[in-house]
Amino acid sequence: MLALRLGRRAHPLVQLRRLFVAGASAGTGFLLLCTLAYAMEHPGAGAFARLAWCVAPVTATVYFAVAVARTDPGTKPRTGLSWVGLGPARLTVLAAISTAVACTLGSMVALLVFLHLRGDLSGLPFDGAAAGLLAAKLPLPLGAVLTLLTVVPVTASAVTAVALRPRPAKGSATEEDARADGPSDAPASPPGGLPWGIAVLAAGLAVETYAGRSPDGSGFRLPGGATGNPAGVLGGWALTALGLALAGPGLTYLCGRLLQAARPGAVRLLAGRVLQEEARRIGRPLGVLCAVASGAYASVVLYAEPRTGVGPLTALGALLVTGCAVLTLATAAVETRQSRTRTNETLLRFGAPATALRSSAALRAAALTALFAPLTWAVAELAALPLTR
Repeated sequence: MLALRLGRRAHPLVQLRRLFVAGASAGTGFLLLCTLAYAMEHPGAGAFARLAWCVAPVTATVYFAVAVARTDPGTKPRTGLSWVGLGPARLTVLAAISTAVACTLGSMVALLVFLHLRGDLSGLPFDGAAAGLLAAKLPLPLGAVLTLLTVVPVTASAVTAVALRPRPAKGSATEEDARADGPSDAPASPPGGLPWGIAVLAAGLAVETYAGRSPDGSGFRLPGGATGNPAGVLGGWALTALGLALAGPGLTYLCGRLLQAARPGAVRLLAGRVLQEEARRIGRPLGVLCAVASGAYASVVLYAEPRTGVGPLTALGALLVTGCAVLTLATAAVETRQSRTRTNETLLRFGAPATALRSSAALRAAALTALFAPLTWAVAELAALPLTR
């Protein structure tokens, strides 16, 4: 009940982000139900391949839900909340419950739309419009439907609880200090995932190149109807995405350090310091977005072949992954701006011009674009290379 009360009194922008989470959960749940319908009519390995393709939308939805829960002001620790029984542990539980509620709402919408398109629900437009594709002549197994619809809510709430759990820090005397000094704050030291990210990225590109030479046409079948993609290429794509996500914070920190090189002025110094402090917060969503962009480019190369075509489920999955990646980055940017509100107010109070803060923000955006745009293009070209042979 407390989580529902906090949700009802939240800011409209917070409610909009929760609505986006529910929408992403609805789209992912619909994809899972469509996979079930395909498995009912075509039992065998093809159904498992389609279910494997749903891993990307599920992961993107869960990642976006955790990012929204991290920026929810209703679950932020405040002074004195521990005295009324709302310490960091209780607030983490509330965040997990709020995430589960939003994702469950989306799953319910997905079920209603699925049943409506099958023709099981009447009295609305487009009754049974996709009956032939959704196995309308076969009864739905209730256990399988409930299992698939609980994948996103259970996973998202569990990951939220783990990501926002309170961690005691050195020098923290209270639980609020432990939560405030937790993983959401940027550390002073540089992120350590850059070498691992580069190694995983190189391994992914190597796997893609080697798998692209496979003479046999065995591999997964895309939901849209495309065939002939070796399973090794798909594994290489996954490793490439993981490598970019791991390397994102380190690259962001490096970008901030380069901005401060060669006798920086006030604007460059401020922009570089902010990038270094916020490297973990915005670096990983940037890496994920680069991975999605490179995968989209490779998909465009794949679907440019005359033998392939984009089906509605493939388009929906691509829209979900891309939308969640963009919204996650936007949510991280909002979180960064909120965390620096007090610092900006202090700078303005001490006489810093407002144009300097705006110039610093523009410089940060330009520097990140100059670094990640060529990187995304290079990875996309290398990822698409096995598909053009």
